Amino acid sequence: MPTANNQLNLNTPVIDFRLPATDGKMYSPSDFGDAELLIIIFMCNHCPYVQAVIPRFIKLQQEYYDKGVRFLAINSNDDKGYPEDSFEKMKIYFDEWKMNFPYLRDESQETARQYDAICTPDIYVYNQKRILKYRGRLDDNWKDESMVTSRDLKNAIDDLLAGKDSIENQVTSIGCSIKWINK
Repeated sequence: MPTANNQLNLNTPVIDFRLPATDGKMYSPSDFGDAELLIIIFMCNHCPYVQAVIPRFIKLQQEYYDKGVRFLAINSNDDKGYPEDSFEKMKIYFDEWKMNFPYLRDESQETARQYDAICTPDIYVYNQKRILKYRGRLDDNWKDESMVTSRDLKNAIDDLLAGKDSIENQVTSIGCSIKWINK
């Protein structure tokens, strides 16, 4: 059964973190200070929702890179219970998917908890001032891109780049739940 995110943190500032990525570097939101928009996506390797839409995220990053939009993905899943989500597997998936944005590991899950991330994918769009303006779905058909009639994330990006301050009628994202570590 899919899990939906919430939108309780709209209009809040970006939360700082510093996490390792599959490219061997460490990243934080401040590394993208010149970006017009910063899009943070909580995702993982094994989720069928993510697997279905990752090519669309890659296409959007390619389309909007020159307009100052930067994507950043974070995997916070428990890799002991879900070995497919290990850092080593993330590196493999990064290469297989030919990802064009950093893919970070949140092993402690502290970042996911601070962001109140709930599902994969869980999408956060921050404006130039790094205030959360969109937290919703990618589009209206995760299974079949040819059936998409509403490109919600693309529309939000266009609106924010055009100077709009708020995005109306945000539809929550659905996906697999974050796989939390049992303590």
